[in-house]
Amino acid sequence: MTGTTAQATAAAKVSALQAALRAENAAVYGYGVVGAHLTGTALAAATSDWIAHQVARDSLEAMLRSSGSRPVAAAVAYRLPHPVHTPAAAMLLAVTLEDKVAAAYLGLVALPGAAIRELGARAVIAAAIRAASWRGKTVAFPGFAAGALSPASR
Repeated sequence: MTGTTAQATAAAKVSALQAALRAENAAVYGYGVVGAHLTGTALAAATSDWIAHQVARDSLEAMLRSSGSRPVAAAVAYRLPHPVHTPAAAMLLAVTLEDKVAAAYLGLVALPGAAIRELGARAVIAAAIRAASWRGKTVAFPGFAAGALSPASR
């Protein structure tokens, strides 16, 4: 691998890790909102998912620091995609958060290197499983928008 190619690959890896970290930071914030509107087993599930996102966030930050990069900081607050005032809206937010996390980790799956691709794939799977538990069903391609795989019009 030439120096230029290696630099481009390293930059792409850092960029993908930062994107995943941004999604994890948003998920940590969002699950605080989700949990505030749930009780019982749904609250327990939200708490478990919130902790999983904290662990993933911390892992990504450590990976970035070990590579000599400065992790992106979490925002003080995040704009929610819709108002959350009911348990149903909270569960919809959880689905949205997981879909966005899955989409962010797809950037790692596309990189060269088995270890980074495996990290991305495992994170996409984990997000897809969490999303399915909130959604009540699975989707064919977690992380992709519904129309992303439609054939191009001719």
